[in-house]
Amino acid sequence: MVKAALRFGFGTASMLAGGWVLKALRGTPASLGATPAEIAPVARRSPHYRDGAFQNLEAPSGIKMDRELQRKLLRDLANAGSLGKPSGPIPLARDQRADAAVAPAAASWYGHSTALIEIDGYRVLADPIWSRRCSPSRSVGPQRMHEVPVPLEGLPAVDAVVVSHDHYDHLDIDTIVALARTQRAPFVVPLGIGAHLRKWLIPENRIVELDWYESHRIGELTLTCTPARHFSGRLFARDTTLWASWVVSGPSHRAFFGGDTGYTKSFADIGAEYGPFDLTLLPIGAYHPAFADIHMNPEDAVRAHQDLADADRSLLVPIHWATFRLAPHPWAEPAERLFAAAEAERVRIAVPIPGQRVLGGQDAPEATSEPWWRM
Repeated sequence: MVKAALRFGFGTASMLAGGWVLKALRGTPASLGATPAEIAPVARRSPHYRDGAFQNLEAPSGIKMDRELQRKLLRDLANAGSLGKPSGPIPLARDQRADAAVAPAAASWYGHSTALIEIDGYRVLADPIWSRRCSPSRSVGPQRMHEVPVPLEGLPAVDAVVVSHDHYDHLDIDTIVALARTQRAPFVVPLGIGAHLRKWLIPENRIVELDWYESHRIGELTLTCTPARHFSGRLFARDTTLWASWVVSGPSHRAFFGGDTGYTKSFADIGAEYGPFDLTLLPIGAYHPAFADIHMNPEDAVRAHQDLADADRSLLVPIHWATFRLAPHPWAEPAERLFAAAEAERVRIAVPIPGQRVLGGQDAPEATSEPWWRM
C-alpha cells in the first residue's frame, strides 16, 4: 500500500489504486482528462520524452523505500491525527482589492499553489484551483481547510494562466472551465497538458504548450517553461505529460514560480540564465523523507531561493502548504521551519495570509511576516 501511495503521488493528490479510486471516479470521467494516446503526439516532440514517458533531468537521489522508511511513513501517517489540521479557523485577507493597480512586482496567494503574480503591469494566474477538493471526485479526496479568499468571478482580468503539471491539486477541471468562461487569457502549459484542455473543450487558440526552456510572449511579458523535479499523472498512467516551473519576465522585473518540485540543480542554472528574481514562489509543504526527490521541505526552499535570487533584491513567498492535507507533517510546521531557515540565512520572506498581496523587488517595503499560523 505504501509503494502504491508513492507511485500514484502521495502528497500530490494523485489518486490511489483500488476500490477507493473506483468510488471516487464514479460519475466523474471527464476530470481524468486525455488518454496517453491522445497526449503522445505532442509529447513526442520533446527530447525529454523517452519510451512513452517524460524524464527528470536528474536521476533519483538514491533514497529507497526500504522497510525502515516504509515503517517511518506508516508511523507518521498513523500518528498525524489532528496535527495535520489547524487548531482554529485559518484567517483570510478578504479585503485585498483584486482590481488594485498592478505593481512592478507582487503576488497574491490564494492558498496551496494558487497565486496571482504581477510583473510590470501584467497579471499571471498560476496553478488555479477553486474547487472544494483536489480530486477527480466532488465527494472524495483531500478537502480544503479554508475557503478561497476571492471568488473566481472577482478576479481582475489576467494576461495568462500558467499550470505547473497535471496533478489534481494544480490542474482542476472545474476551475479551468470556469476561467475559460470568465477570462480571455491563454492557458500556457507544459507539453501534453493541452490534450487535457482540449478534452475539456478549451478552444485551441487559447492553448500554448511549451517544453523546458521554450518561451511565449504576450506583449512585453515573457513566460518561460523551466525544469522542475517531479512527475505527472491523473490516474494509472504516469509521466505522460510534462511538469515544469515558470519564469515570468517583464521589461524590468521578474518572478519565479516553482509549482511543485523537489530540490534540483536546475535552480542554479535558471537563476544564472533568467534571474535574479524580484519574487520567488516556492513550495514548502507536503514533504516527507519518503518522497524527498519530488517535494521540497522549507530548508530546501530557502536553498533554492538562494540559487535563484539576489539576497538584497528578492523576496521568497511560500506556496504549496496550508490548504490541503497532503502529508503527515503538522499543519504549521512548514511555516515555522521556513521562518527559522530564512532567518539563519538572512533571506527575505513574506508568509501571506490566504488572499494577501505582498510586494517584491528591491524598492518594496521591508517584508514582515506576522506568525498568523500560530493558533
